Formats: sequence, C-alpha cells, structure tokens
Amino acid sequence: MAALTAAGMTPEDHLLDIGCGSLRLGHKAVPFLRPGHYWGTDASLALMRHGRLTELPDPEVLHEDHLIEDADFAFPGVPDSITLAIAFGVFTHLPHADLQTALTNLRRFPNLRSVLFTVFLSDAPTSTRQPDGVVTHPDRPPYHVPEARVARAIGNAGFTPTRHPTLLPRGQVLWTAT
Repeated sequence: MAALTAAGMTPEDHLLDIGCGSLRLGHKAVPFLRPGHYWGTDASLALMRHGRLTELPDPEVLHEDHLIEDADFAFPGVPDSITLAIAFGVFTHLPHADLQTALTNLRRFPNLRSVLFTVFLSDAPTSTRQPDGVVTHPDRPPYHVPEARVARAIGNAGFTPTRHPTLLPRGQVLWTAT
C-alpha cells in the first residue's frame, strides 16, 4: 500500500493486482478503494477465493468476478478502467519473458498510468547472493535479471522505466513503468 500511495493512488483509482494470491495486498486495497475498483489476477482461482473469504472482514465488498484466474498475463475480463497495476513478488518467481509479456499486454488498458513491480537484479550468469542473503538464479526461481534487461523490457512495451532506490523485503527492487 505504501508503494501505491507513494505512486499517487487514491480511492478513485482502479487497481489491477497481478498475482494477488490470497489477497495479501487486496485485504488492504479493497477497503481503501471505492467499491468495485479492485481487480485481482492469479494462476490460482481457488487461492483468490480463499483469500476473499478469509482475509476480508466483509467478503461481499469484493465481487467474486473481480478475481480472475490468469496464468498467461492475458488479463481476460479485466475492464479498460484500470488506472494502476501492481505485481509485487511475482516476477521474482517467473522467467523474464513473463515480465515482457505482462508489460506488453498491459498496454491494452487506455487509462493505465503506471505499473509497479519487483524483481531481483544481478548481471551474474550464475547464482548470486542478494544484499539480504537470499540466493537468486538466472535460470530458476527465485530469478534475477540484469537491470538493463528490465529497463529494455519496460521500454519495449512502450513505458518509461523508473528504478526506485529503496530495496524491499529479500532485496527485491521496485520498478515503475509509466
């Protein structure tokens, strides 16, 4: 929530929470946003449904059709009203090509002003220890990618990249694609 509010999120925004899982962010974002302004996607619909029932004080405030099973970053059924998107801790567990796919597919949202996401950074061709001790890899989870590759993926998708200086939990780096 802190990253989103620092990016200017207001209750009027329409948020797409990519890889929302059991609503780790959703249980805070849903009450903050106007009714109907939160959408979540994840590879597991069952996990999202479980989170809706167990993490939200009133599950009825989040309509179940706002939780969309999507393992391909195609965002089926997500409306064009989306203004902000976040993928926190998603691309640290997926190959770099998925980041490019997600960013490219997010271009279909005409009102989208920025996408926030995290990655582990390293130019190392082998496993590397991140600043807080977690070991990342170029070819298996948790993944790391070179900073230049992240910036290039953002640019190739038609966004402007911004790397934020603050390291997040486990040494993840926050990026904004504007």
